[in-house]
Amino acid sequence: MNSSAIGIFDSGVGGLSVWQEVIKLLPNEDIVYFADSKNCPYGSKSHDEIIELSIKNVEFLLSKGCKIIIVACNTATAAAIDILRKKYTVPFIGMEPAVKPAALNTNTGKIGVLATKGTFEGRLFKETSKKYAERVKKIIQIGEGLVELVEKGQFQSEEAGLLLQKYLSPMINAGVDQIVLGCTHYPFFISFIKKLIPENVQIINPAPAVAKQTLSIIKQNNLKNLTDNKPVYSFYTSGKPDIIANIIKNITGYKFNVETTKL
Repeated sequence: MNSSAIGIFDSGVGGLSVWQEVIKLLPNEDIVYFADSKNCPYGSKSHDEIIELSIKNVEFLLSKGCKIIIVACNTATAAAIDILRKKYTVPFIGMEPAVKPAALNTNTGKIGVLATKGTFEGRLFKETSKKYAERVKKIIQIGEGLVELVEKGQFQSEEAGLLLQKYLSPMINAGVDQIVLGCTHYPFFISFIKKLIPENVQIINPAPAVAKQTLSIIKQNNLKNLTDNKPVYSFYTSGKPDIIANIIKNITGYKFNVETTKL
């Protein structure tokens, strides 16, 4: 199992923000990434639909021999992570809303959270908010339309700028000094977001923390690949491969083959 791959799935290309951090901390590990772009976005789907899709995604990654699976989707984590952990024996890493660091680091006592409807309705967001952010004012905003723009590769477009300004302005006007990105697609807007917010406002991207947790769980379960082999990165999508291939090239400078698959 040690030389088996890490599996990562997302509703689309957003989980590449997590993949980008994982390869920094675990440079020897093979990784299989699956983007369910055909069914993206998950945020508007029912609880049962998200669970069904998540199970299909996991079955695909297990068919590739993955030893650990990262659910690199906040919405899928909120709806399905508990069920996946009960159903399968491999370890799972999920996306937790980064409300805790925002609440701990705020000086104004006000934080902004940009996420999907599914994330806000999930157990993890409610429990984390109650445990760590009861005394903090939360300005929450559903980022409707943002995931779709990333899926089209239009995260630097004029439309993206207009939507981000619309969603972030109430947070800035309210005096937040922390903005939590509660969807793995949203880190692709970071350079854009920085242009729209004051310098004192911190953007919290949970992807690095997920990579650290993955490293920790791999060590705990003795799953670390100890070989010096060059890692193999395999990419699959249920949608169009061109967008994900272009984003990967922008991230790494290298062109990877992306296979289309039907689950």
